[in-house]
Order: sequence, then C-alpha cells, then structure tokens
Amino acid sequence: MFFNFSRRYPAYELYLYGEGNYAEENKNLLLTGIPVLFLPGNAGSYKQVRSLGSIALRKAEDVDFKYHFNFFSVNFNEELVALYGGSLQRQTKFVHECIKVILKLYRNREFAPTSVAIVGHSMGGLVARALLTLKNFKPELINLLITQATPHVAPVMPLDRYLTDFYTAVNNHWILKAQDLRNLTTLSVAGGFRDYQVRSGLAFLPRLSQHDSALSVVSSAVPRVWASTDHLSIITEDPKKRMSVLNHHFVRHPAKIFEENPEAFTGLTGAFIWITVKASKWTYSVYNDSNGKYFTFPLASHRKSYSHVYCENSMLVRKSFFNVWRYVQSWLSLFFLFLFFPFYFKVVILKLQDYPSLSHIVIQVPPTVGNKYTLDCEFFKEDSRRVQLPVTHLFSFGKYTILLLEKNEKLILLTFERKPSVYRLHIPWSHEDSVAVAKVPSSTEISAKLHIAQPQNDSRVPELNIYSSSDCQYEVILKTSLLQILGQIIRFHAGALPVYVVSNILLTYGGQLSTLISAGNFSLELVRTAKPYKVEPLLSIVVFLQGFNWFREIWESLSLPEVDAAVLSSQDAWFPLVSLILFLLGTGIAYWNGVFFSTSLRLFSSLWLTLFRPTVLRKDNKLITPRRFCVVLSLALVSWTTCGAFAVFLIYLQYLFKVLKETSQNFSIYTVKNQSSMDSTSKATQSLCNSTIAEGISSLKMHVTILNLFTWIVLLNLPSLIYWLKNLRYSVRLDPDPCRSTAIILVCILEILMNSSTSEVKSSKLLKIAAKVPLPLSVAMLAFGRMHLYKVPHFVTFSLILHVLCCIV
Repeated sequence: MFFNFSRRYPAYELYLYGEGNYAEENKNLLLTGIPVLFLPGNAGSYKQVRSLGSIALRKAEDVDFKYHFNFFSVNFNEELVALYGGSLQRQTKFVHECIKVILKLYRNREFAPTSVAIVGHSMGGLVARALLTLKNFKPELINLLITQATPHVAPVMPLDRYLTDFYTAVNNHWILKAQDLRNLTTLSVAGGFRDYQVRSGLAFLPRLSQHDSALSVVSSAVPRVWASTDHLSIITEDPKKRMSVLNHHFVRHPAKIFEENPEAFTGLTGAFIWITVKASKWTYSVYNDSNGKYFTFPLASHRKSYSHVYCENSMLVRKSFFNVWRYVQSWLSLFFLFLFFPFYFKVVILKLQDYPSLSHIVIQVPPTVGNKYTLDCEFFKEDSRRVQLPVTHLFSFGKYTILLLEKNEKLILLTFERKPSVYRLHIPWSHEDSVAVAKVPSSTEISAKLHIAQPQNDSRVPELNIYSSSDCQYEVILKTSLLQILGQIIRFHAGALPVYVVSNILLTYGGQLSTLISAGNFSLELVRTAKPYKVEPLLSIVVFLQGFNWFREIWESLSLPEVDAAVLSSQDAWFPLVSLILFLLGTGIAYWNGVFFSTSLRLFSSLWLTLFRPTVLRKDNKLITPRRFCVVLSLALVSWTTCGAFAVFLIYLQYLFKVLKETSQNFSIYTVKNQSSMDSTSKATQSLCNSTIAEGISSLKMHVTILNLFTWIVLLNLPSLIYWLKNLRYSVRLDPDPCRSTAIILVCILEILMNSSTSEVKSSKLLKIAAKVPLPLSVAMLAFGRMHLYKVPHFVTFSLILHVLCCIV
C-alpha cells in the first residue's frame, strides 16, 4: 500500500507491507495490528521490510492473529546518506510526518495506539534517534527503537560537515536529555566482525546516554540467535517490562519464554523417582525414558572441599528444571541462571558461598519418550579451573600473549568438562561475547579482539571459558598475530587512510616545488620527501601536551579545534604506532597510485598520439585568455546553480585531457629530436628541441603531481555528485551543497595551473614559501582531518593558491 507525499517530499514514499490474503484485507486501511515502522539505511531499499514483515505474519498466524503487527516501510530513494549528510534532516522530518499519518489510520479503533515501534537499519537507526531533536516532535510517539548495524558514535566516512554536524546534534541531545528518554526503550544490535562496512564499536550507543532503558549488544553475543524467540511480549506500555524483555532475549536467554514475574519458589509435583547423588562428579545419559526422576545433591558434604557447582544438559531444551532445596518443601527455581549455547547445550554455574542457606540441589528430569539427552554435574574448586595470564603490548611475541586486549590487562581461563568442546570469550564490560564450537579432536583458533575499549574505571578482565571433554588432553597457546593486529587497525582507522595518502602526496608536491628538477618524477620525490618523522613527532607532542590543563587553555584561547588524535585517544581508540602504520600504508598507496596513474597516462597518450598526431610546438603560453575566462565563468555558474562536485569533476576531466595532450606532445617532440639528430640538422634546432623537452618534462611531472592531489579531492566529493545525479529529476540544484564554494575556488585555480609551466614558477619570489608550506599543511591535515575528511580539500586548495601566485608574481 502506497502513501503519497509528492508535494513536500517528492523523492520519498511510505508503504504498508502485506502479502496474500493479509494484503487484500488491508486494502481499505482498516488496520487492527501494532504499528511498526521500518527505516532503511544507506542506499537501502524499503523492500527490506519483507524479512521482518513476513516472519511476523507467520507468527501472527500461529496465534490466530490474537496479536499481530502492521509493518510500514519508508522509501528514501536509496540515498547515500552515510556519505552525504545533506538529506538527513529532510529524512528525519519526513519520518515525523509518516508517524503522524500512521497513527491517524488507527484513530477510529477502540484501543487506538498512541505510539509506534521503529526498526532502523544502518543510517535509518540514526534518523530515528534524530526524531527527538525536532522541535515539534513528541517523544511519546515512539515506545521502542531497535537499530541494526547503526553507526551511533560517529560516521564511518565523515565526508561533509552536514554529516558530522548531524551526528553532533543527535548525540548531544541524547546525552543532555537522557532523563527525558526514560520511556523510550532502545536496542542497538551490532553486526560483529563480519560487518565490514560498520564496525561494531560504532554501533554502541554513547555511554553517557546508556540509561536504564538502552541496551547495546553484538550479534555474536545474543543467545539463541540460531533459534526463534517470542516476539509478542516486546509490545507493552511499561518501559521497565520492555527492557526486561530485551535483556531476556538479547543478553541472557535461558531457553524459556519470557515471564514477567517468574516464580522464585516452586513446588515439585509428580510421582517421580527420587535419587540421591553423593559423588562430586556425575553423568547421566538416558534414551526413551518414560519415568520422571528427581536427582538430589546434598551440599553439606561438598562445601568444605569445593567452591562451585557446574551442571549442564544437552539436547534437552525446555523439559528439565534446575532447583535448589532451601527449606523443607520450599524450592528456589534457578532456571533463569542458565547459559544457553549452540546445539541446545545449557549450563549453570553456582558459587556455593552465594547460597549459604541451601541444603540440596535438585534436578528434575521429566519423562522424555523418544528423546536422548545427557546430564552432567560436577563440584570443583575455582583455583583448580582458573588460570590468569598476562596480556602484554604489541611487541610481545611470546606464545602466552592474547591479541589486541588492552595493555596491562589479564585474561582468565576457566575450564569445564564436556564433549564436544565449546569456547566462550566473555567481555564483561560490554555485550560482545563470542562462542566457538569444535569437534574432538580438532584445532580451533579464537581471535581475542575487542569492539570497544575497556572503560577507564573498570577493573574486570576478559574471560575465556573452555567447556572441554574430560577424557582428552588439550593445549592452549596464546600468541600475538600481527595480521590480526593490522586487521584491527584497518577496521578502526581505515576511514582516515585518504588523509594519509593526500598528506604523502602533498609532501611530494612540496618537494617538487623546492627542487623543480627534471630528474625527479612523482615516485622518486615521494620516496625522498614523504617521511613520517617530518609529521608524526609534532603530532605526538601536541597530543601529549593536550593532557595538561594549561596547554588546553592556551589551545582554546587561540580558537583552535581539538586535535582528532586527542579525541580518539580519549575514546581509547588511539596509540602513536597507529598513526605511523597508517602513514606507511598511505605512502604505499600513494606510491602505487602514482605508478598506476603515470603508466595509464603513457598508454592513453600513446593512443592519443596515434589517433590525432598533435602539433609539436605550443602556440599559447598565456595563463589567462578570454576563452579561459569564459570557461571559468561557465564552470562557476555550473557550481552555483547545480552541484559543486559536478563542476569539480568537469574541471578535473579538462585538466586530465590537457595533461594527455601535453604527454603526447612531449612524445612528438622527442620523435622530432631523434629524427633531427639522425638527419644531422642544425645545432640551433637541436638546442631548441632539448630545451623544449626539458621544460615540457619538468612541467608535465608537476602537472601529474597536481592531478594526483586533485584525484583524491574528486573522490572525496564523489558522494555528493552521485546523490545529485540520482535526484536530478526532482531538483536541478543540490541543496545543501557541501563543496559549492570550494568548487568555485578550485575551478579558478586549476584553469590557471593547467596552462602554467615550471619556467614561470622558477623565477617567482614566492617559490620558497610555496615549497615550505606543504609540510605544515600536511601536519595540520593529519591533526584535524582524520575525523573530518571534508577538511582535506581545504588544505590542498590553500597550497594550490600559493602555486598560482608563484605563476603570477
């Protein structure tokens, strides 16, 4: 079912999901279900709601539609909102209108809903959170918000200021207005290590906003993600109950349907056989047993020798109960203390000291005809099963080291006996546990990687729980994996790589300006000038000094923005070696990018020379001509009336075409020189050819470096160009445009530079200044551009302006 908003929001649409008879019944919009609104994410389709709506419909049919959902979905025209933030505010306002329209559909119902539940995927979850920042939005319109792989903390690629400003506004509102959000239950589910687009650390709600009604989990830590859950109990007006349901399903699922008030004490009924077990280690396997049994374990004889009791059952989901005998005929149910693992393997561990008044443990086994299962119980001392190992820093290559946990942390190994082996890595300060299952015998590798760093005031340590078989021998080796470390660095900081690449190219550009020698091409100059010791020490010193109040006061008095590395360091997501590694990666990318660019240029120029045979001598050496002035005005008009990124792309194509012509022209001159030397022509002609070739090669190498710089500017502005092209049928002008003013400046600069030569720059009085400026600009770019990629073109533009002045002055 489609709802029309074409007047105010021509690119967006609202749909009601339906299939089969359900769709036919709801054609008249006489809805009786619970409204749920699905918001797709970056480049997401409104049709993704089918995966939710179809399952919900099947479950509603199972209960004869006693409860059912009406799923609505928003079509955002598959906009790239993760890369272009100019439409996020528009999407937020449209969702507000959708909520009002949805609730109007129920106004004639006897018990009309006053709020909706929202499921947001990726950036759709951020748009849902942004609803609360609207002036006219009533928070009571939303009772439940579930986000899937939503980058709540920061954008994955901060390519424009509209995106970063939107994040700042949303997160600040949720932090400052946390008390006003107590009636809104929020769940954020991260994708884990297999989500290569949004790392799970970004999907955790900001810690200051994690009040009692917010929960963040990683999908690998969600119990029973491989099995169905009870979805109906989530809909309630009580925020505390909603939060209890979320904790039940997403934190600690005991393989039992949620109960609002589970019976703490229960009576044991039924004519079952009572069996007393006095052994400290006990196993019971049964197949096709028609008689129920009660197994009792007296605790008095075990308290002196043991500290814990461990019980498990396998292949028995909901038919066994674990109780403890506290007083005569009074039983305390511990069903909700179970941990549930794959293959229907349930575990409970009790610390006897926490239950000093308990006298017996009782396991109730009901009749299970046709089923086979195994029960295991064991009393043990914690010291015999717990091994605490140190986790050291990056350069620890010993086999006892676990990868990528915080420095000076310790890893605790807890071993329990079972078959096959189950390994659980438990991170106590966040819900990001992971479980691995292995057959015996086998070799299993577990990467102890973190999604978020340990809070500063949290002294708890990670635990690796090993549920192994008692009749096998195991060897546990802890070691550092450099590949995994590099993978974590890329996962956390890959978005900053363009900054390091451009910084390397900018250093190369400054080196070429300082020498202007024909022998030094881009790759050689990159190797010579792009050195990490030129930029990294200064950055490290600034970050270190910002830890002192007096330096921060001086820094703020100068109205300087906070250094990005200091912000990341405060989030425990940064250490000095990260910047060095990223710089070296940026050097490698810049080098091979230069090799690829130069090789492609030669190939295309050879093709150009074959097809067109350009003239040998240049006819016009003027920087500014009436024709070029008209081109600048035309592109500036394009930037102002349509899209700045489009004007940047056009001037880039013009510059590239110009360099192709210059390259083919140099080949042509080189051919003329060889022919003249073979024909023994005059020395004047040969001298002219030599000087022309030398000047042409020197100028061409400078143009290639500028094109390398400009290529990255085009790439950083490409998302807004794609967005503009996709929405061209709705509006010719991109509004807001993140690069309109920058595009006009770049058009003027590049129209001059593409017609310049090194002979003009060599004689300039500003050459020394222009050659030295790229170094501090590279440092500033790394200081302020890591978390604000849209600032990178500004530093490059400033350097190119000095180059233009060198051509004129």
